[in-house]
Amino acid sequence: MDLAQAAIGPGMAVFTRYRQVLDAQGRPLPVREALALINQTLDEVLAEQEGDFDADTRWALAWFEQHGFDEGEYGVAETLSKAKNTSVEGMRQAGIVESCRGRVRLLEPKELPADWDPGEDARFSHWKAVHQLVRRLQTGGEAAAAELAAKLGSRRRHRAGTRLPPVHGLRAQEARRRGAVVQRAGAELAGDRAAGAGRRRVGARAAGTGDLTEIQQYG
Repeated sequence: MDLAQAAIGPGMAVFTRYRQVLDAQGRPLPVREALALINQTLDEVLAEQEGDFDADTRWALAWFEQHGFDEGEYGVAETLSKAKNTSVEGMRQAGIVESCRGRVRLLEPKELPADWDPGEDARFSHWKAVHQLVRRLQTGGEAAAAELAAKLGSRRRHRAGTRLPPVHGLRAQEARRRGAVVQRAGAELAGDRAAGAGRRRVGARAAGTGDLTEIQQYG
């Protein structure tokens, strides 16, 4: 279920249960203002979650919300990249966007390189990792996705001393059929972590038209 809709539903339900809804000052609260308050709170929650992501992933999440995998203006993309402390050119070199003739778009999973190795990637991002998992699942099935998940876990162990942002909790928007398998692949990644560590959750949107599923790892 879409997170925004999930947040709005319970907030709007009070207007059907009660004859009048009041704000903190005791004044009648219009539906428009209630929606603004709900969206403001939702933005604050999402901002906290995205704080654990790398800059490229934060940009990709914001861009995907507005454009999906469609093209957008370069100037808008570059302005957004400055707000997220990254750059369009850097993300182009990292292999997650295409920038040409004043237009920018996110690369779809099927366009990502088949020989990607997370251990050799100098500009690793959570966005890239989850879309590579989607690509592996689409092209090679469960075994290929699980193999990549294991490499992601190995990358975490080898670079534990560099305070690398966590790979766990990647939240992929994928069709039900594919999402369940991605979740199982993430469970293998979770199994590699030491027992007793705290559990945390973060998210990144992935390609597809289905539900939200989570890839979790103990961090």
